[in-house]
Amino acid sequence: MSDTGTPTIDQLRVFIAVADVGSFAGAGRALGRATSVVSYTIATLETQLGVSLFERGGSRLPRLTETGRAVLAEARAVAQGVDGLRARVNGLRRGLEAEVRLALDAMLPAARVADALKAFQAEFPTVALRLRSEALGAVTQLVLDRVVTIAVSGPPDATIGGIERVGAGHVDLVPVAAPGHPLATAGRNAPGAARDHVQLVLTDRSPRMLPDLGVVGTRSWRLADLASKHLLLLEGIGWGNMPLPMVRDDLGAGRLVQLDLPDCRGGPYRFDAIYRTDTPPGPAAAWLLARFVGQAAG
Repeated sequence: MSDTGTPTIDQLRVFIAVADVGSFAGAGRALGRATSVVSYTIATLETQLGVSLFERGGSRLPRLTETGRAVLAEARAVAQGVDGLRARVNGLRRGLEAEVRLALDAMLPAARVADALKAFQAEFPTVALRLRSEALGAVTQLVLDRVVTIAVSGPPDATIGGIERVGAGHVDLVPVAAPGHPLATAGRNAPGAARDHVQLVLTDRSPRMLPDLGVVGTRSWRLADLASKHLLLLEGIGWGNMPLPMVRDDLGAGRLVQLDLPDCRGGPYRFDAIYRTDTPPGPAAAWLLARFVGQAAG
């Protein structure tokens, strides 16, 4: 048995057109070619592959054979791959990045992240994304170390040199605890009451170890990620400040209680869209940062 020939992209596109339209004449009109050219192209493709792609007997309209249906799926994958390759190369020729490396502060609400990344995928389908999530100063450290090119960071890094920043809104932090926690059952707490209980604190994993935010307790547990903090709060192990969007459902369901603490009422946690001064973002990265900034404006 001879080896299967190598079809051209043009042959595959003609094959796909015939299968989609359901006739040689219709495919010819869609492609702007004579019916005889379409018929010849399909016959040549069948000869090269050594299989019959369409059943022609007993019907004036070509119907896919079982083999034809299998080949059609592969033909679509090849054609789509070539289209993707061409779009990616065209983007690179226009200066579009092959990949955007992004870091996000863990406090950034999930709804904002989903909105920005879904819009980015629709706007730049050929650009790959590499995403990191960190807390506090570790976000800016990734930018400084060139691990990522852009980021949305929190407030502790406002004075770091070599970084360009644009305000990107804020999220409200609220002190919470499980309903059985002493600070929750007390209702209104006296000033200083929180110091007698374990405070769950999100800690900075960057080498610079920036100061902790909103720490009032003399007893604290330091946690590296927000998900762990959330879990321990639900288990009643301590109290702590959390982004309101992340705990809104828990507050509504009674799994957590917003605490009345005169000396720790929470407040806004500000975000900045940032990048290195000596490495301005490319078109796709700049668009993504603008999306985060625009969310705040909206």
